[in-house]
Amino acid sequence: MRGAILLGVIVTALVTVVITSGTAVNTVVGGTQQQENSQFANVSCNAALGPWQGGDQRSGSDDAARLTDEQRGTAALIISIGKQRNLPPLAWQVAIQAGMTESGLRSLNYGDLDSVGIFQMRPSMNWGTVAQILDPSYAINKFFDVLQNVPDWQHKRPGDSSQAVERSAFPDRYHQWESMGAYLIANLGKVTDPTGCGQGTGAALPASAAAATAIKFAQGQLGKPYLWGGTGPDAYDCSGLMVKAYAAAGVIIPRVANDQYMRGTAYLPVRQAQAGDLLFWATDPTDPVTIHHVAMYLGNDQYLQAPQDNDVVKISKIDWTNHELVAQAVRPGV
Repeated sequence: MRGAILLGVIVTALVTVVITSGTAVNTVVGGTQQQENSQFANVSCNAALGPWQGGDQRSGSDDAARLTDEQRGTAALIISIGKQRNLPPLAWQVAIQAGMTESGLRSLNYGDLDSVGIFQMRPSMNWGTVAQILDPSYAINKFFDVLQNVPDWQHKRPGDSSQAVERSAFPDRYHQWESMGAYLIANLGKVTDPTGCGQGTGAALPASAAAATAIKFAQGQLGKPYLWGGTGPDAYDCSGLMVKAYAAAGVIIPRVANDQYMRGTAYLPVRQAQAGDLLFWATDPTDPVTIHHVAMYLGNDQYLQAPQDNDVVKISKIDWTNHELVAQAVRPGV
């Protein structure tokens, strides 16, 4: 197919994907679910942000189960103060991921140089006195003060916002607690819809019944790390994730991204893609041999992908004008 021109049309796909998390249990922070939903009703829906359906719920619950009473108490206090300040659940998660990374959610009286407390704040860097920083309520409020001044923090991945506050020399380490953070705010915080998208406000319009099953499987892998050649269950590369997602629906597709394109069972202009269809990127979009990336379209200009080294399975917003986006989408299993 080298040199072939792949035709596209401009058609808006009106597809809404709703991602909701499970029912809250083991609550240690008071308040009814109805109150929580009302309190945060003004938070805009953004399904592209974590926490997603608990991310990897199993990993998140396993990590949470290993927490001590002190650690769970700190997480509960973060959630409680976040609620008092009327901050959205995403803010709680940012603080939980930062606290878990910096101190294991403990108010330590020691640390690197003069760092102390839950977030390892430094008195010499004007975070407060030692006594203040060792007061968990002060430290949490101080963290939220700084977070609220981070530009566009509500549209960043939680771990990236943690790094923006902490300014660590190891910026990627906050992401490892993403699934646990999602689990804690759902279970300790009694918030079953942390993305603000609500339940029953829309539904995926999948390309097929198999696509619906594949989407559900892929959503369950959110937050897992990228690994070249990875096919799960703990890590994935882009095409490996698509293979396993469709295998969950009983559909066998090739292992490599360009083969997934060339052996598709249905092709359609990329702007007409429906939820579950595969999108492709290529060095030369007119030549399928040069395809180097594949992802699953979710509708509403969003797609799910395992992007690259040092990143995780996540949902991204598509740039329809990207010069490497192949003009045709593929529908497996039709």
